[in-house]
Amino acid sequence: MVRQPELMRGPTGGQLSDSSRRQATGDFLGPQTSPANVVGFGHGVKWVDGEPTGEPAVIVFVTQKVPESMLPERDVIPAQMDDGTPTDVVAVGHVAAQRQQRKSSGRTEDRSMTYGPDGGASEQLAGYSQPMLEERGGLGAFEPQLLKRRMRPCPSGASVGNVRVTAGTLGSVVYDFLPGASVDPPGAGLGVPAKFYVLSNNHVLADSNRAQLGSAIVQPGVFDGGQDPADRIATLERFITIQFAPQIPPERHNNVVDAALGTVDFQDATRETYFSGAPRAWRRKANVAVGDLVKKTGRTTNISFGRIIAVDATIDVNYGTAGTARFKDQILTTNISAGGDSGSLVTSLDNVALGLLFAGSSTVTVLNHFENVRALLRVEVSEQLA
Repeated sequence: MVRQPELMRGPTGGQLSDSSRRQATGDFLGPQTSPANVVGFGHGVKWVDGEPTGEPAVIVFVTQKVPESMLPERDVIPAQMDDGTPTDVVAVGHVAAQRQQRKSSGRTEDRSMTYGPDGGASEQLAGYSQPMLEERGGLGAFEPQLLKRRMRPCPSGASVGNVRVTAGTLGSVVYDFLPGASVDPPGAGLGVPAKFYVLSNNHVLADSNRAQLGSAIVQPGVFDGGQDPADRIATLERFITIQFAPQIPPERHNNVVDAALGTVDFQDATRETYFSGAPRAWRRKANVAVGDLVKKTGRTTNISFGRIIAVDATIDVNYGTAGTARFKDQILTTNISAGGDSGSLVTSLDNVALGLLFAGSSTVTVLNHFENVRALLRVEVSEQLA
């Protein structure tokens, strides 16, 4: 029997100090100084002998851990930052945008050949040992149970996508700021919404910047049999552009969200999340803490539950042929997703919206803070702030 230690003794707020963030950016992700395998860093807690101490730490994300004795000196992560904050190294594997992978001629294309490298069920399982699988109920517990059928009105959590892509997840239904609404401090406005939108990722609804405004969005996504115009649910309204390397060097990226909107008729979709309920409020990023419990409903892995392991994170994400994008101010959770879950709304256990899922690996899932999504797209997912 494999015992999984509790991640935290209690939620831990906070973020990296300015000095630690500057040093980590220069030392761990600098164009000339980046150690091998490092893909990001964030605020978390120190672990000792497999147990969380609760002591704040700079978490350095690597694709895989390598014994220090086998590393050249320049690749060794220091035990602490210059300001005395301890460090810890966490293996996160290969982090990629999680749209459903394409299939060609009856087989899944090689990851190097598809523009959506989105770890499917087999990759998700790769991080688990056989004893762990047996303890959790065997392979059957991890087999996808897809939310891929056509639904009208469509609940949040179901398959959706631009006609140019495979399939992702409909995160929620949102509407433009009403008169009197504000960003900082946040406040809701008053009035009648003029338009409603399906919310998901740029790479799901806008094909990583490549789709035309007004292009068709189908539910279910094309990968799940959706066709235009029969299954059209929305049209692409707007998206936040993602900056990619090599076109733009990663150190110059200002990515904070992978988000897009499609105009939808009010009666065709709902922010009621499948199985889970509608978001009753949203949470400011300053109140999102390491150790918080979270849940999501998504197209591939349906409902799943996890815990936040890092906030204030900077991490490089692979988008296949579109390039690699460096995101700042992100949330990392334990693994709650697989390919096709991109776009899922992630909430607290009592349905407070925290983040928009867009990427992951066999060990972690990466979210945009919902506060950033709201501010940049200027939309409301709930009338309450929690």
